[in-house]
Amino acid sequence: MSTATKPKHIGRNISRIRELRGMKQEALAIAIGVSQQSVSNIEGSETVDEEKLKAIAEVLGVSAEAIKNYSDDTVFNIIGNTYHDNASSLNYNCTFNPIDKLIEAYDENKKLYERLVQAEKDKVEYFEKLLKAK
Repeated sequence: MSTATKPKHIGRNISRIRELRGMKQEALAIAIGVSQQSVSNIEGSETVDEEKLKAIAEVLGVSAEAIKNYSDDTVFNIIGNTYHDNASSLNYNCTFNPIDKLIEAYDENKKLYERLVQAEKDKVEYFEKLLKAK
């Protein structure tokens, strides 16, 4: 029998924290600039590269260390210690607004689209000048 501890499954931890935040894979995907399928693959992976982990942690409003060291027992202890029978709800404040992240991504995509359209207009103008010169 081995006494070695089982390594943490980082992807599963990301999934649990995301679910606790009430966030869908699609929202996380948009916030970190990948596809929903990529988020699914990340959540199925035991390991995640540090750069991607930091980006995910920022969106989820936790530290990368919190994701690495996440455990359900810890969460249940926190809930058990902060929730009282006479309380109507937990006193919890979300550290970010997913809608704000979506709006930021939309604004960035809109700016990129406008630059691409302008580049195409510039090309057309250049080609028209070339044709008139002939």
